[in-house]
Amino acid sequence: MTVSVRDANGDDIAAVHAIYAHHVLHGFGTFDEAPPPLGDYTAKWRDVVAMGLPWLVAVDESQVVGFAYATPFRPRSGYRFTLEDSVYIRDDRRGRGIGISLLTPLIERCAAVGARQVVAVIGDSQNAGSIALHAKAGYAHAGTVKAVGFKLGRWVDIVFMQRALNGGGASMPAGPGAWRPI
Repeated sequence: MTVSVRDANGDDIAAVHAIYAHHVLHGFGTFDEAPPPLGDYTAKWRDVVAMGLPWLVAVDESQVVGFAYATPFRPRSGYRFTLEDSVYIRDDRRGRGIGISLLTPLIERCAAVGARQVVAVIGDSQNAGSIALHAKAGYAHAGTVKAVGFKLGRWVDIVFMQRALNGGGASMPAGPGAWRPI
């Protein structure tokens, strides 16, 4: 499948929200149990973009079929060079290469803002699709935390995967102009 990938804009957020809402209600890729209001999701998109971080959409025949974005991994200043990625694909389009079409440019954009690490926090150790996607994109398994979430009637693990960017921990971050979300 060929999709075009571009920066998300305000007109995309309703479709992005619908994709996310489906995953909230039917999957383990997020531990939200109720979809957030559309306005909250629009505010989240604005906040991510205002930080200079990427929020991308995959479009097929003018329909948004997936999205990916990066956020700070944790709010404390010591984590400022580490980002967390999120990738969601419309349920009827999963398994068609859209994830890698989104994740590849997302990684490039994370590197371009000066990030040194990008982490995937994958809901459910049985989420073979997301684990395989991240492995294909060069992420390594960094650990599994067992039974930390409870959703849809069962305990759910999280799997951490990590990819170094810009030399990772092998060198110091760039000078005073290095990206700082806080």
